[in-house]
Amino acid sequence: MALKLSDYRTLVFGDWCPGCGNFGILSAMHMALTDLQPSPSRVVIFSGVGCHSKLPHFVNTYGVETLHGRTLPFAIGAKLANPDLEVLAVMGDGDGLGIGAGHFVNAGRRNVDMTVLIHDNGVYGLTKGQASPTLRLGLRTKALPKPNINEGINPIATALAAGYTFIARGYAFDTRHLKEMIKAGMEHNGLAVIIVQQPCPTYNDINTKEWYGGEDRPDPKTGKPVPRVYKLEETGYDGVVRKPEEAFTKHVAALTKAQEWGDKIPIGVFYQNETVPTYQERISARIPSYLVNPPSKQTINDVEGRPVTSLSKMLAELQVTGSGI
Repeated sequence: MALKLSDYRTLVFGDWCPGCGNFGILSAMHMALTDLQPSPSRVVIFSGVGCHSKLPHFVNTYGVETLHGRTLPFAIGAKLANPDLEVLAVMGDGDGLGIGAGHFVNAGRRNVDMTVLIHDNGVYGLTKGQASPTLRLGLRTKALPKPNINEGINPIATALAAGYTFIARGYAFDTRHLKEMIKAGMEHNGLAVIIVQQPCPTYNDINTKEWYGGEDRPDPKTGKPVPRVYKLEETGYDGVVRKPEEAFTKHVAALTKAQEWGDKIPIGVFYQNETVPTYQERISARIPSYLVNPPSKQTINDVEGRPVTSLSKMLAELQVTGSGI
């Protein structure tokens, strides 16, 4: 029997600030899961520390709140231990691209088959509005005593340089489009990242819902807002690599689109390449039984709790021989 959207919801009350983009991201997540129909017992959502980190509370799957900036090591470990799991790593722009930036970059080298979602609002919302790594140089949001002194990280460009094989951007207030981005990321065979632009109505008074919607710059002829957000797929852009020799050209095209920000903000799939072997495939090339008998399925003790694994061979290999001193 098909699962309903309500089957992926919990009874926990969502207590984010009114107007927070997290509500749209949560709705898109619920809709994506409903469309894809994974068993809730096969899905694990990991989160870090920040406003985003409560998302696992509101989705009826397994959920793990980890440490600040350490979402990816936990998520990668779970996926490698049990390749049958559908793993999602949910991070904020603060913990994911600040203290967790090293993990974000090195994850791209491995191409583990899982999905990363980054909530990007330009501020540390949970700790009262400090500038996050994605806030642009010179901007002064309401909690900053002076304009931001650091240049902002470009998450799309960073993911491209790191080696992510699926890179997309969504917008929290276009939930149907964001749902499709999450679905595409989950269906991708490799490491997927979706950057989600979201307003923070409490602390970011620059990149607001009205700003994304272009209400501050009406069309001089019609008087209607001119939205900053536009969909890549509606312009004929195609970032999918179908043959390995296309990778460089598509990579450069994605990097060019990644520079657009301000008057025009593209959302959609920037780059997708399934010609790169996943980490699971690389492991299987060395350990053929890996997918059939991964660590999560291996017996480590008998019914009495006694270990069934012998370390004697490994210890013998590590034994130091010689006359000594």
